Amino acid sequence: MYEIYVAASFEAAHKLTGDFGPAARMHGHTYRMEVIARGESLKEDGTLFDIGELKPAVDDLAALLHYRNLDEDVEGLAGKNTTAEAVADFCWETLAPPLRGRNLATLTVRIWENPDIYAAKEDALH
Repeated sequence: MYEIYVAASFEAAHKLTGDFGPAARMHGHTYRMEVIARGESLKEDGTLFDIGELKPAVDDLAALLHYRNLDEDVEGLAGKNTTAEAVADFCWETLAPPLRGRNLATLTVRIWENPDIYAAKEDALH
């Protein structure tokens, strides 16, 4: 299995709903989004997928989230409990459609809230 990886960062605010202690108050993170695409075979040019195509898509998504209140300002997240898992799901669902049918088997999106904590979504691209 081959893989390619790109990352981007964004600053965003949110608050969690439920028994999350101080995280139930508005707070912010310097999020790191890591995107890993995997596939079983290389194309004739020796690549799995053009990183030059994936990187701008990840950067555009990070720009959409940058300096936003995830609870209110981002269509697709507004009104949800914006856990790291929910943000990873949103990012995966945003990035996956144009990658389907393009020589890739799986997509993983990791959302880091700090250097020690992340949540991820990994699924097949079928």
